[in-house]
Amino acid sequence: MPEPQNTLRTRPCHIVPCACLRPPPKAAAMPTAPSERDDLRRRIAALAARMIAEDGVNDYAQAKLKAAQQLGLSNKHLPDDAELEDEVRVQLRLFNATEHRENLSDLRQKACKILELVEPFNAYVAGAVLDGSAGRHAEIDIQLYPDSAKDVEIYLLNRRIEFSHSPPRTPRAEAVLTLPIGGAVANLVIYPRDEERRVVRGHDGRPRPRARLAELRRLLDTVPDEA
Repeated sequence: MPEPQNTLRTRPCHIVPCACLRPPPKAAAMPTAPSERDDLRRRIAALAARMIAEDGVNDYAQAKLKAAQQLGLSNKHLPDDAELEDEVRVQLRLFNATEHRENLSDLRQKACKILELVEPFNAYVAGAVLDGSAGRHAEIDIQLYPDSAKDVEIYLLNRRIEFSHSPPRTPRAEAVLTLPIGGAVANLVIYPRDEERRVVRGHDGRPRPRARLAELRRLLDTVPDEA
């Protein structure tokens, strides 16, 4: 007699893990509070300012990036140029006041000599020597607006003034001629003639100042008060 067949069908068993065994959901990253962000910006600005004032770093963007890297902080916390400039001034006044006054006066006197030399090319002084934030290793930045960059080179060569070519820091500049002057370094940054009327602003939106020879001479008399 044939054996009865088993009519029961087995169903796959799905094991549902207990909720208590499930890993907790990852917590969402909390945004940095405004006060904390400000503190991180100040820390980066303080270290970058020391690099500019004491270590010879002349490029603000480079100083900020190096400071953030040394502190192990994200680049999203970088201060703007105005914050860094203010911090440089504070450090120079607090820690190097006398040296800063003497150094700034010396650099401005040298800048006057260069402005006299290249005055035919619509010359302006700009940067740290003008705004008073020049550290001990600061370079003198002179802006020129000639008809042609070659005109400036020929002018210097005819006067037997040595210079070298440096890479421009901005695509607006046609050339940068670097020349030594009494232990300091001056950069003749050459722009197209029609750029003279343009208002150049920094990353913070503020216009970047520049001054003619007469205005720089007036500033020489105010160095003790400014520094």
